[in-house]
Parts: sequence; C-alpha cells; structure tokens
Amino acid sequence: MNNKHERIKALKYAFPKTIPVMAGYLVLGAAFGILMRVNGFGIFWALVWSIFVYAGSLQYLGITFFAAVVNPWYALFMSVMLNARHLFYGLSMVDQLKDAGKFRPYLIFSLTDETFSVLCSEQVPDHLPRHLVYFLIAALDHLYWIAGTLVGAMAGTMIRFDTAGMDFALTALFTVIFIDQWKSRNDHRAACIGVFSSVLCVLLFGKDVFIVPAMVMIISVITIGYWKKKDKEEQM
Repeated sequence: MNNKHERIKALKYAFPKTIPVMAGYLVLGAAFGILMRVNGFGIFWALVWSIFVYAGSLQYLGITFFAAVVNPWYALFMSVMLNARHLFYGLSMVDQLKDAGKFRPYLIFSLTDETFSVLCSEQVPDHLPRHLVYFLIAALDHLYWIAGTLVGAMAGTMIRFDTAGMDFALTALFTVIFIDQWKSRNDHRAACIGVFSSVLCVLLFGKDVFIVPAMVMIISVITIGYWKKKDKEEQM
C-alpha cells in the first residue's frame, strides 16, 4: 500500500510538469500521424515509429527517407547528425541518472529535447522518489506523443488538406519551452550563450550541419566559465 500511495503521489506531482509538453506533443504527434498516412503508411507503422523510434524531428525526416527511398548509409549519417545533440544531453544528465536503477534504460531512451528541458531543471521534493518522478515525466511525455500519433493517423484517412508547414510545430514547441525556461530563471547567461553559439555556427557552417559545432561550443564555453567561477570561489 505504501508503494502504491507513493506512486500516486509521484504521479500527481509529475503530471502538471508535463502539461506544456502535452499541449505540444499532441499536436506534433498528430501532425506526424497525418504525414505518415498522407505518404502511404498505415496506422500500425505510425504507432511503431512513435513507440520504438520516438525521436521527434528524426521521425519527420524519416518519412522523407522512406518515401524517397534514400541510400541507407545517407539516412544513417543524417540520423546521427540530427540527434548528435543527445550526446550532450546524456552527459549533462549522468549525475542525475547514475542511481536510477531499473528506470535508467527507459530514461535514456526517452530523453527527448522537451523531456530533457523539464528534467534538467526539476527539483523533486525530498519526500518523493526522485527517479520515479523522472520516469513518470518521461513516460507521460511519450504517451502524449503516441496518443497524438494515433489521432493523427486515424484523421489522416478521413481528412484531406495541405500538410505543408505542419512540421513547423516542432520549432514552435522549442520556442515555447525556451521562453518558459527564460522566465523561470534569473541567470540568463547559459541561454544567451546557447543563442549566440547557434547563430554563429549557422553563419559559419550552414543550417544543415550547425547543431554539433554549436553544442560543442556551448558545452566548452559553459565548462570554462564553470571552472573559472570555481577557481575564484576557492581563492576567496
């Protein structure tokens, strides 16, 4: 009973944290489901992708790969480039997930951009099991995406309209999350470093390959700043 009560309390705490993601993922998942049906894929395949691939922008890109029958090696390269940012997400979450136990494999699998944005700044109260809360946040986000995909895939058989621009919903969600993070923090240095690094790398490397250089630059600048700050504190 105690475990059941604990899980219920953790769920009640986790659910409100996921509401902004739910609002975005239901729309994004539906857009993905519609695009799958428009490109000739059935509901089954749309759900399989959302359950086992669950990679947001890569799923959208995957539709193009399959519809155009691109070279598998090119698809692999583009997939790695598009999701290379998750390497940095994982590195920044090592300490938070090192004791996650049975929850760890799923938390690694489900660490999307939006889930990472919630978890990286989440301060779970001491009376709640931290890793269970993390797991519930990640699982709820995943369920929202699957539900949106199902609705979109079903609607795709009944509704016919121009789908151009639907994938922009992903960019819109990123923007909303960034604004929310900006409002919730007093120190905006990390956000400014991220924006500046991204803009600079777009200008230097182009919009197709700027993500990895930008992430390297962001991590490097923040790490250098962290160690300089630590040195000053030790000198004081």
